[in-house]
Amino acid sequence: MLADSVFRRPDEPRARLISSIVSQLRLYVAHAQHIGESFAARNALGHADLHALLVVMEAELAGRPLTPSDLRAELNFSSGSVTGVVDRLEAAGHVYRDRDTADRRKIFLRYAEPGVAVAREFFAPLARRTAQVMRGFDDAELEIVQRFLTAMVESAREHRDELRAEASTAQRSRVRRPKDASGTGSGQT
Repeated sequence: MLADSVFRRPDEPRARLISSIVSQLRLYVAHAQHIGESFAARNALGHADLHALLVVMEAELAGRPLTPSDLRAELNFSSGSVTGVVDRLEAAGHVYRDRDTADRRKIFLRYAEPGVAVAREFFAPLARRTAQVMRGFDDAELEIVQRFLTAMVESAREHRDELRAEASTAQRSRVRRPKDASGTGSGQT
């Protein structure tokens, strides 16, 4: 029913409501991406840099230490790519590497204060608008919204992980044709 309601005007009240919610989520994602791209452009960040910065920020807000390996797994990047992203973010003052006091070999990625200040300045108008919108809802309504968004984020994360697993399986299952004498890969097996 949901898939049908995404691409046509539904007739039933619940289907219309679901269709409207899905449409609003798509629009929110599109606007949020544009805002993120604007922040990235103003701060000379690439798409991967911005995504990494958001992952570091979310880990900080959740109070959960984030290692470069954690970032690699979240972004689905190679170790070398993550090192390059972290190097760029560190050079720009957005993040820093923090050694674990118990195990000096372990490194955590932290949001640097200059980066926090830049983000705070850029996103302050959006934060004010968000707070204004939330004032229009009582606590019970906000709890429902929070429960809904948490479930939607988990659903999207599960789907992302399934897509990654499919891509990884497909990549591993590709059979390379043996190369012929010319090295072109057109040899017979």
